[in-house]
Amino acid sequence: MAVLSIRIDLEPKGRVGPGKIELLEAIARTGSISAAGRALKMSYRRAWDLVDELGRIFGQPVVVSQTGGRHGGGAKLTPFGEELVARYRLIEEITAATARPHLDALQARAAERPAEGD
Repeated sequence: MAVLSIRIDLEPKGRVGPGKIELLEAIARTGSISAAGRALKMSYRRAWDLVDELGRIFGQPVVVSQTGGRHGGGAKLTPFGEELVARYRLIEEITAATARPHLDALQARAAERPAEGD
C-alpha cells in the first residue's frame, strides 16, 4: 500500500514533519524526552534539539520539563504542543483521504512492473 508522508515547510522558520510529530507523541506517551528519544532510537541530545527547534519555529514551547527530584524529572506537551500534533495529524488524514485514489493507482502501476533483474 502506498503511504503519504507530509512535511510542512513554514517560511522562513523551519519545517514540521513526521519525525518531529512522532517525537512529540512519544514524549506524551512516556512523559520523558529521554525515554521518547530511546523509543525512537535517537539520543537525548537529538530529541532535545528537535523539541527546541519546534519551540523556535513557533515562538513558544511545545514541551515543558521538570527537573529531576526524588521521583525523577519528566516532560509533557504544552497545550500548544498538543494542538500542533492534532493539527498535523488532521492535515495528514485529510490529505491522505483526498489522495487515496491516486496513491492506489500509483501503487497498482508499481505492482504491475517486474522488479529490475527479474
